[in-house]
Amino acid sequence: MLSEQSTPVIRATLPVVGAAIEEIAEVFYRKLFDAYPELLRDLFNRGNQANGEQRQALAGSIAAFAGMLLAHPDSRPDAMLTRIAHKHASLGVTADQYKIVNEHLLAAIADVLGEAVTPQVADAWDEVYWLMANALIALEARLYAQHGTPEGGTWQRMTVVARHEETPDALALTLRPADGTPARAFRPGQYVSVQVELPDGARQIRQYSLSGAPGRPEWRITVKRLRAGTGPAGEVSSRLHEQARIGDVLAVSAPFGDLTLPDGDGSLLLASAGIGGTPMLAMLHHLAATGSSRPVTVVHADRTPADHAHRDELHALVGRLPQAALHLFYEEPGHTTAAPVPTSPSAPVTISAGRVDISTLPLPPDLTTYLCGPVPFMRALRGALLHQGIPPQAIHYEVFGPDLWLAQQ
Repeated sequence: MLSEQSTPVIRATLPVVGAAIEEIAEVFYRKLFDAYPELLRDLFNRGNQANGEQRQALAGSIAAFAGMLLAHPDSRPDAMLTRIAHKHASLGVTADQYKIVNEHLLAAIADVLGEAVTPQVADAWDEVYWLMANALIALEARLYAQHGTPEGGTWQRMTVVARHEETPDALALTLRPADGTPARAFRPGQYVSVQVELPDGARQIRQYSLSGAPGRPEWRITVKRLRAGTGPAGEVSSRLHEQARIGDVLAVSAPFGDLTLPDGDGSLLLASAGIGGTPMLAMLHHLAATGSSRPVTVVHADRTPADHAHRDELHALVGRLPQAALHLFYEEPGHTTAAPVPTSPSAPVTISAGRVDISTLPLPPDLTTYLCGPVPFMRALRGALLHQGIPPQAIHYEVFGPDLWLAQQ
């Protein structure tokens, strides 16, 4: 809860900070990386720094948190904080790093806003920062404890034991602990971080959903290759596609992520686009392995059937569920090099051209939904679900990249 003396100060200055947030973020990161270049080399995503997305997200999250403190003074946005804590723990973030961020963020605010940042204003924003930071530090400490690791000690060595090119841009890698022990358990829907050494010596980190069946002695991740287009090619994804071979050893985090499938028998909607289908595969594996009879509607969107990673596997999993239906939306449904997959009488399959139209699907009122894919896809689908009367608390979604807070809009 924000203190009485800071509340009017934050209320008065939030519009100014919000309007200058991009400039504040640019100055903040310049100061941070000048002082600690190793953070850009080994922790922050250099691709997202280059395209500006990371700069907007971190500073914007502080402003968004301040706005929530003003709008809901007696509560805390635990759902958002938990999601960010999982992301931080998967990166090995430590409490000391929050002190570094605080120093350079407040200095950036002072540099950009100048004389408007009086000692009273600086103290108020410092309070906002530490309310958020201390909440995250506590959450992250609990996550590390749950995995039995010290703070920041999330990494383990894992060996690539299988490699399969699902599509030209989607590579499935099967991993086992290098020490010969079984892979630790994970909840369907969770992800891991993978740290890859690049030619210049940087150790960049990216997150990938666990796309295989939970409870097996190995994990599977599916890596989408980011090709050069509107931005540079993905450093880590390109390296894994080109270099990862059976027998190679990778640094991989423990499983994290709070978008997981709960127990129960209520109706489910699993909706994804592109590589966002990977966490849904783990959920479907779990439902099939446990003999679930839950009503499940599976929706997936892709550019073409040939671009649809794990396409045959998705059909097979849905076919094993007695009350499941699969709805596929392809921008170019006639463009395919893959053999058609037979439909199952117990799991109807529809294939439509164009973008997902959720209004055409029969959805029960007690639906719980899980969304994963590009942010515009999830925003559009969430809006359509709300329009159909699905309550906001029943719509859950996973965002990868720096837009954890932007996705809440």
